[in-house]
Amino acid sequence: MTTTSASWDRYSKHLCVVDSLGLMLDVSKMRFSDAWLASMQAPLARAFDAMGALEQGAVANPDEGRKVGHYWLRAPELAPAEDAEAIRAALAQVKAFARSVHSGVVKPPAAARFTQVLLVGIGGSALGPQLAADALGEATDPMTVHFFDNTDPDGFDRVFARLGARLAETLVVVISKSGGTKETRNGMVEAQAAFTRAGLDFSKQAVSVTGAGSELHKVSEGWLARFPMWDWVGGRTSELSTVGLLPAALQGIDVDAMLEGARLADVATRTRALSTNPAALMALMWHHATNGRGEKDLVVLPYKDRLLLLSRYLQQLVMESLGKEKDLSGAVVHQGLAVYGNKGSTDQHAYVQQLRDGVPNFFALFIEVLKDRPGASMEVEPRVTSGDYLLGFLLGTRAALDESGRESMTLTVPEVSAKTLGALIAVFERAVGLYASLINVNAYHQPGVEAGKKAATAVLTLQQQVLDALDATPSSALEVAARARTTDVETVFKLLSHLAANGRVARARAPRPVDDRFSRA
Repeated sequence: MTTTSASWDRYSKHLCVVDSLGLMLDVSKMRFSDAWLASMQAPLARAFDAMGALEQGAVANPDEGRKVGHYWLRAPELAPAEDAEAIRAALAQVKAFARSVHSGVVKPPAAARFTQVLLVGIGGSALGPQLAADALGEATDPMTVHFFDNTDPDGFDRVFARLGARLAETLVVVISKSGGTKETRNGMVEAQAAFTRAGLDFSKQAVSVTGAGSELHKVSEGWLARFPMWDWVGGRTSELSTVGLLPAALQGIDVDAMLEGARLADVATRTRALSTNPAALMALMWHHATNGRGEKDLVVLPYKDRLLLLSRYLQQLVMESLGKEKDLSGAVVHQGLAVYGNKGSTDQHAYVQQLRDGVPNFFALFIEVLKDRPGASMEVEPRVTSGDYLLGFLLGTRAALDESGRESMTLTVPEVSAKTLGALIAVFERAVGLYASLINVNAYHQPGVEAGKKAATAVLTLQQQVLDALDATPSSALEVAARARTTDVETVFKLLSHLAANGRVARARAPRPVDDRFSRA
C-alpha cells in the first residue's frame, strides 16, 4: 500500500473537517473531477435554498401539506413560537419522567422500581431507539431496553422469555403517531395479555408516545403518562424527538448531549462551503457515484461494534426517503439509493470479497472511530493493539477497493458517544434532504409504505372470506376460492397453509401441496 504525492494532494484538497465535532469526511477515493464538481454548484445552491425554506417552515411535504420540522428539535428557537414551546415542554417532560422512574418516585405496583423498558413500535419508532440503545448502552445503565418491532408471535415470546419474572419491573413504551399502525397495535395487545396472565395491571406500567387525538391517545387514557408526537416530524427523522429521547433517557443516555451533537452538525451543514459541510459533500458524492439515478448501492462499513445497527437505521432513512416512483413534477423516475452493510472487520470475512473482485455495482462508506476504548489497550503483539488491527483492516480494505477501481468515502469521528451519535444522525438527515432536492423528489412522504398497508388489509379481509367459506368437507384451495368469490387462488392457498400450520384449519395432505384439501378444524 503506497501513498503518492498526488493522492496526498487530493486528500488534502477535498478533506472536509468539522472542528466543533472532531468529524472529518474524506472523499479522495471518489473519482470525480474538478469540472464535475464545478458543474454541481448551481444545483447544490438550489438544494440549499430549498433546505433553507424548509427550516423556515415552508410546506416541504406537498402530498400531505405538512411542514418538516425535525431540525427544530435540537434548535427550538428556529421553530414557530407554538412549536418551539411544544418542543421544550416535551423535552422537559421526558427528562422529568426519566428522573422520577430512576429515583423510584414512579414505580410499578408489584416491584421496588422499574428496571426494564419494553418499547413497542416499528420502523422509525424502533430503528432509531435500537441504534441508540446498542451504540450507547453500558452494563451500568439504570434500565435495559427490549423491543417489539414486528408482528411476529415468536418474536414476542422470545422477549417475554428474556423478561421472565422481571415483567413486574417492566415499563412499556408504546409508540405510534396515528395509533393505527397494526404491528404496534398487535404488540401492545400481546403485551397487555402477558401482563394480565401475570396478574399485573398494564395501565400502571405503560406510557404512550403518540399524536394528539389519535387512537393510541384515547386508548392510553389512564396510563402512567403520554408524550407528544407531531405531524411535522416523520418517523424516520424522529430519533431526536420524544420517540427516541424517552427510551434513551430511561436507559440513562445523555439526551442533551445527543441534541447538542445534532445541533452542532446542523450548524456545520447549513454552510455552503464544502470544506466544512459533510452532508453537502456526501450528497454530491451520492450523486456522482450513482449518476443521480441510484445506479449503484451504498455499502456502509462502520469499523466499530457499537455502530452495527447504523446500516439498518440508514436503510430506512435513505431508502424510504429517496425510493420514489415519481418526482415533484409528477414524472415517473423510479428513484432511490439502496443501502446495506454490517461492520468491519466482520465484513472482510463475508462480502468484502465480492466488493473487491465482484460486480462493481456499489460505492462504500467507511466509518472510522478514533478512540478504541475508555482506557488503555493491551498489546496483542509488540507495539500493536487489537484496535491497531481494526484500523489496519479498515485502511487495508479501503486501499484494496481503490486498487480495484471501487470508490469509497471515509467518515471519521473521535469516539462513539451521545454527542457523536446525535451528530451522525443529523449529518445523514441533511445529506438525504439535500440529495432529494438534487434529484427533485419528495423525501418526506412514503406512498409505497401506505400501499403495502392497504394490500395487507385486503389480504386479511380475504382471510375472513376464506374462513367463512370453509366447512366440514375437505376442499381444495380452488374450491374454497370459488366459494369465497375470489379468483386469487394463490393467496387463498397461502392463507390456508398458514392457518393449517397453526392448527386453525384441518389439512389433508396430497402428493402435491397444491392439491391438499382443507376443512374446519
